[in-house]
Amino acid sequence: MKWKWISRSYKILFFLIVISWIILAIIFGLFDLLISQFIVNSDSIAGAFGRDFGEAPGYGLIGISIAILIGKNFNNLKKQKLGLIVPLIIGLVYLSIAISSDSLKGIIDSLAILTIFIAFFLITMKKDWNKYSIFAWVTFIIAILNVILFVQITKIAWGRVRFRDLLPGFENYTPWFIPRGPTGNKSFPSGHSAMGFITIPLILIINRLNIKKIYRCALSFFIIGWAFFVAISRVLIGAHYASDVLFSAEMSLILTILIINYIYSKKEVL
Repeated sequence: MKWKWISRSYKILFFLIVISWIILAIIFGLFDLLISQFIVNSDSIAGAFGRDFGEAPGYGLIGISIAILIGKNFNNLKKQKLGLIVPLIIGLVYLSIAISSDSLKGIIDSLAILTIFIAFFLITMKKDWNKYSIFAWVTFIIAILNVILFVQITKIAWGRVRFRDLLPGFENYTPWFIPRGPTGNKSFPSGHSAMGFITIPLILIINRLNIKKIYRCALSFFIIGWAFFVAISRVLIGAHYASDVLFSAEMSLILTILIINYIYSKKEVL
């Protein structure tokens, strides 16, 4: 089957992302360690905020995408909302586990996720979830391909030592292009960045909002800014190198473009 671009702008955007990925991968391959030495601050407030709150919105959107994909099978608008039952149960189980294990991050994540679920339900209570099916498919597929498969498998296979765990003389530092095999270290690539950039498809919903264009643009820029903030915060706190966040972020962007293009080129909503 021949690949077809739905528009020239999508094609250009795709190649710009690929080119930027290649260029930055080369730069970070040379200067990763130097960048981290220059900017890392273990007491960074921004870094701590990104660490504690960076993943929650992404998890919330994955849950919403699952709810939409379940609910859209019903024509009745009220029955569609039953799709939220599964994500809500998962969120409540996560909260109970976090409370029982006294995990502050788990409690923060689960409460944020549940808040996102409730907010989405209230905002879309009287709306047809079929309108959001493309967003749901894009988010769900990225969660599988990038967040779960690419990030988690590569972390284990690469075994890269985080900057904060390096020896005083940096003897155990390795550039991103040299895998060490399973060592128990999981710096490359960044899971937080993957979760930060999984919020980008939310722009698909924003573009459907019945608000002024300037507000849609502002919301879109906020989402993009959030994704970059989460990525940068991981470097600031020494949890990742610049190349770690680059690969998971660029993979998310590439998948977003390709999946949206594929769905629209088929002229149907899955």
